[in-house]
Amino acid sequence: MAGAEMDDLLREFSREQKDLTQILHKVQAEYGYIPAQAIRRVAEHLNTTENEVYGVLTFYKAYRLQPRGKHLVTVCQGTSCHIRGGAGVFDEMKKELGVEPGETTPDRMFSLETVNCLGCCAIGPTVVVNGTYYSHVSVEDVHSIIAEYRKRK
Repeated sequence: MAGAEMDDLLREFSREQKDLTQILHKVQAEYGYIPAQAIRRVAEHLNTTENEVYGVLTFYKAYRLQPRGKHLVTVCQGTSCHIRGGAGVFDEMKKELGVEPGETTPDRMFSLETVNCLGCCAIGPTVVVNGTYYSHVSVEDVHSIIAEYRKRK
C-alpha cells in the first residue's frame, strides 16, 4: 500500500468520524482487505485512535483484516445442513484446507468461512465456492470439490 495511494483515497472523505465506515469500505474495495498500515492512516486522518478504528472493523463482519484467498469457500452451519451431516463436511473442509474459519491458506488460494444459513435448506449440506453452490455435500465430496479449484490456479 503506497502512501500516495492512501493519501488520494483519504482526500475523498472529510475528517469527520461519520465517514469512518465509508473510508473502510473504500480501503477494502481497493486492497481486498484492511491492511494494518491503513488502520493507522485512517486513524490519523480522522484524528482518532487505532483502537477506535479497530473496534469498528471487528464489530462488523463485512471487514477483513487479512487478505482473502483466490477461492472463497463458505460452509453452511444451519440446522438443516447440520442434521444432514454438515458438521462432518465442515470438519473435513477444515482438514482438507488446513485452516480454521476466517483464515486463508498460506498459498492464498483458499479462504474458509461459515454462515449460519444459506437459505437453501432443502439441498443441504451446502458448500459455496466463489458463488457456485454445491448441494447434498458429503464428507467424501470435499476433496474433489477443492481439487477442482486447485487445478484452476
